[in-house]
Amino acid sequence: MPDDLSAVKTGHLRIAVDIGGTFTDLAAFDETTGRLLFGKALSTHDDLPRGIQNTLDGAGVLCSEANLFLHGSTITINTLLERTGARTALLITEGFRDIYEIGRVNRPDAYNLFFSKHTPLVERALRFEVEERLLADGTTYKQLNEERVRATARTLKTLDIESVAVLLLHSYRNSAHEMRVKQILQEELPSVFVTASHELSQEYREFERVSTVAANAYVGPRVSEYLGNLETHLENKGFKGSFYAVQSTGGLFPVAHARRECVRMLESGPAAGVIGAQAVARQLGLPDVIAFDMGGTTAKAGVIENGKPLTSSSALIGGYEKALPIQIPMIDIFEVGTGGGSIARVGKGKSLRVGPHSAGSMPGPACYGRGGAEPTVTDANLLLGRLDADHFLGGQMKLDPDATQAAMKAVAAELGLDAIETADGILRIAATAMSYAVKAVTTERGLDAGKFTMIVYGGAGPLHASAIAREIGIRKVLIPYAPGYFSAYGMLFGDLRYDYVRSCFRKLGEASFDELEAIYAEMEAEGRAQIATSRVNPNDIVVSHAADMRYVGQEHAVTVDLDGDFFKQHDRAAIKAEFDRVHDVRYGTHAPSEPADLVSLRVTVTGIMRKPPMAPLPKDGSEASVALRGEKPVYFRDAGRYVPTKVYLRDRLRPGHRIQGPALVEEHASTTVVAPGDIVDVDDFGNLLIAIGGASK
Repeated sequence: MPDDLSAVKTGHLRIAVDIGGTFTDLAAFDETTGRLLFGKALSTHDDLPRGIQNTLDGAGVLCSEANLFLHGSTITINTLLERTGARTALLITEGFRDIYEIGRVNRPDAYNLFFSKHTPLVERALRFEVEERLLADGTTYKQLNEERVRATARTLKTLDIESVAVLLLHSYRNSAHEMRVKQILQEELPSVFVTASHELSQEYREFERVSTVAANAYVGPRVSEYLGNLETHLENKGFKGSFYAVQSTGGLFPVAHARRECVRMLESGPAAGVIGAQAVARQLGLPDVIAFDMGGTTAKAGVIENGKPLTSSSALIGGYEKALPIQIPMIDIFEVGTGGGSIARVGKGKSLRVGPHSAGSMPGPACYGRGGAEPTVTDANLLLGRLDADHFLGGQMKLDPDATQAAMKAVAAELGLDAIETADGILRIAATAMSYAVKAVTTERGLDAGKFTMIVYGGAGPLHASAIAREIGIRKVLIPYAPGYFSAYGMLFGDLRYDYVRSCFRKLGEASFDELEAIYAEMEAEGRAQIATSRVNPNDIVVSHAADMRYVGQEHAVTVDLDGDFFKQHDRAAIKAEFDRVHDVRYGTHAPSEPADLVSLRVTVTGIMRKPPMAPLPKDGSEASVALRGEKPVYFRDAGRYVPTKVYLRDRLRPGHRIQGPALVEEHASTTVVAPGDIVDVDDFGNLLIAIGGASK
């Protein structure tokens, strides 16, 4: 298969960079030699391109030698959560000014006296009505008053508006009015970021659609400016290749699209990690795995079932109670505010709390010696012997045990405990909190987590893998190659991807297959046209179909992947049976005798890109002792004391090596804790396969 880009570019490197809350990670693939290069540097949130350049320099990677730059970042989600976006206005159909604030009447807990509704990103004074109206079938009820739109635009100019969102009723059926409003705004306000709802979502549900377009407008100026600055920075460094951003689906899209549809990058880094986990699982023949990522700020979990990541058509950003819905396709990822930099504090009733506040990269954990005075999860790991002060990041970054001791003792004194008990308590709380992320994507989806293999990565993930697995009842854990760079590494396995959806309310028993196939064909043609501009070989385009379905009388639907043969054969019974199966997995019940509705049709068009090779490593017949660096005391709660623990260097481990816990496996950007009773086997590709408690594989 010819490469999608290298045939027309002079560079030989593919560079992937993921910006996290604490570290910026790099993975690069040299197409000439087949080498993988990695780099890591502290994130520079005041100037993100500087942190990226620090990472490139540290890895010895030159932009001028690259044909492809892939990028994922937390800037979009952080801008939303921190409420640091643009001064935004909303234009909405006359009479519907307040649907964004009213939202839905859902309450997660009917008896919660402290419940509070979401706070809109656009204040009421900056929401303006547009004189127009479409009916639910897309026909025009009232023509658009263009002069009134121009008058509104002139008003916005006096209010120092940076961004405008446009939501007109039923524009998913007919986008003509929205397109014209956007055109007028761009004529009157040429320097303002303008986004219309039909560009992001062509599904019904006006509250979700207005929330999505408002979020895109709110983050748009900041994200677009950042991506533009990064483009310029790369060009100044000699980069002449193609720049792609990672979407929340794990797919790639051109940076020009990312600058317009910024909200699609909400979960770009975590999604790339799941794509990397999918590649590892496929290589090893594992159909069902949990992808678990723990970095410096948060921990995330996703699921791969039957070889495919579980996806969602929407997400609640900011926690269920106060969340703002975002109606775009994304990998179903659950996130908790527990990472290596999560701060431990004493809460009400002298209770120990861990997170969600993080020390980040500045000042960072106390042990970083950058001014942090509060203990974090990383400090607890250092104090308990799980991290080595002289070998953190391969010795490039020395840790300060004295600063950790002082910070931990301050909290311990408030609790009436000693520093060791406090550090152990921090790790126990962190493991419990992180287990919620795994349960949210398994147990709450009707899946038995204990039957899955958990692939654990992120700089801090392998430190806690065994504890989290025990918390949930998982018996098999896999630590992949280079876990500390894994989200960036996963980007190298991404493909160009475009997702389309059309709301289409039909009773399954009466739907016209010719009509449905025409809608699918229209979406597929649009995706193929987009990918055609990327020089992906047309023979390497894959198209998949799905539908949102529900039983007649239900409100919410589930997404069902549909085999193309169902439509070619007009097999309604097969479609209904697949819907029943998916409904049963999700909700624990199904109704084969009840009729079903089609709600929306979905198409994913994927342009397959060449992947880095994943070749087996040579076996040398040696024992694991060749990788032994030494022995040190490590605290394990079950033992209630520090236990003599062997320390192995991962780059010296070879396929066939076996390690009995307790042990530590150190590598440049991560350390794996092997608890007493665990057994580690190194597989043919260098992955660490951990049998929790010595469970048979």
